[in-house]
Amino acid sequence: MARTPAPGTRDTILTAAAGLFYEFGVRAVGMAQVVEAAGCGKNLLYKHFPSKAELAAAYLTLTRRERERATTEALRWSADPADRLIALVTEIADSVRRPGYRGCAFRNYLTEFPGDTDEPARVAQAYLTDSRAQMDHLVLGAGGDELLTDRIWLVVNGLYSASPAGAPVAVDWITEMVRPPEAP
Repeated sequence: MARTPAPGTRDTILTAAAGLFYEFGVRAVGMAQVVEAAGCGKNLLYKHFPSKAELAAAYLTLTRRERERATTEALRWSADPADRLIALVTEIADSVRRPGYRGCAFRNYLTEFPGDTDEPARVAQAYLTDSRAQMDHLVLGAGGDELLTDRIWLVVNGLYSASPAGAPVAVDWITEMVRPPEAP
């Protein structure tokens, strides 16, 4: 008779895989490493995640939920679109300065697997598409136009890939774009 997995086993496996995938990249991490990090057997891993692609998709879905929680928290303090946009960029700037930051998980995945259309790629693409739509909504709500949206999106993309030391400059720049100083 097969044993019943301990409660939370799936989450334990996913947490172990997420840490490895983020630190080393999905391509570089083998399922044996996940088994070792999670402290489970190979059969148990494959029971919850029949393939590495399913595990990678679950990792990106988990990461999306975490990013959405952080975004919701950042946006909840103001109704003004310009303030919300600045708060969102500030939250991103803060996240890239955290110890252990290794880039945007979604952009990292798409860089590792360019052109892929599997489930993890769809999760990553959907997150980036939805993030851009949210940014568009905030910029347009703050009185900006498509050009301003493109410029702000470019700065945000830069935040995810540049030195964390530039994060405060990015926030200042976005603030100047949406709240230009008044002429003397």
